[in-house]
Amino acid sequence: MPVRQAEPRFLDPMLGIVFDLDGTLIVSQHDFYRMRREVIRLAERYGVGPGALSVEMPMHRILEVARDRILAGGAPETVVMRFEAEFHRLIDGIEMQALERTTVRGGAMDLVQGLVGRGFRIGILTRSSEAFARAALVRTGLAEYFPYLRSRSSAGPAKPSPEALWYLLKEMEVPIGRALYVGDHLIDAECATRAQVHFYAVLPDPRETSMSPMTVDRFLAAGAEAVATDLFELARQLNVAASPKDGPPRIAPAN
Repeated sequence: MPVRQAEPRFLDPMLGIVFDLDGTLIVSQHDFYRMRREVIRLAERYGVGPGALSVEMPMHRILEVARDRILAGGAPETVVMRFEAEFHRLIDGIEMQALERTTVRGGAMDLVQGLVGRGFRIGILTRSSEAFARAALVRTGLAEYFPYLRSRSSAGPAKPSPEALWYLLKEMEVPIGRALYVGDHLIDAECATRAQVHFYAVLPDPRETSMSPMTVDRFLAAGAEAVATDLFELARQLNVAASPKDGPPRIAPAN
């Protein structure tokens, strides 16, 4: 069996590139432990039994299990709707507390400017709320480059549903075969592979705390076609990082 490599084997002519936000382009240092603990307490107030949920679960999985357990307990759909509304208010509030310490990740600005300067359409698919995502983009100076954004506040399915990525690509007018998704978590890999979209991984910023540390091997096993240690290396992989001795980068134009 051939050895799997973290470097891209090829670069298809791309038209659009979609990025995850938190950890990928920005460093927000969300208190995910607190979010999950408080959501679990909320779910238990709605009748979910102790031990059914764990802080080790990703947030979308906590929501799915809690919803199923509440319905299985005989509660009407209106109770589930009330739980979900409280769930979103709770995590939205905790999320916004991270805004004042949110910073742009090293290399993000040059990478984004390089892609836009070469005619690529770029967008963001995030599980953050619309309010936080928009405010974070403004705070980090990235807002003007991202006219296309889907968040957990958007109508319809949220990441990791492949439909969330398909809806965004349709809005961007980018065919699935000419799209690339870039993220720093397995949920990003899951979304891209289920959507049959190329996926490049970038290792999380060292300042971001993680309940499930990512590695090159884990990303490759999840279907990543390339893994970068940071955004500077990602820019090189995407052929938009100019080398002083080589002159301007060469890349297939996005038509």
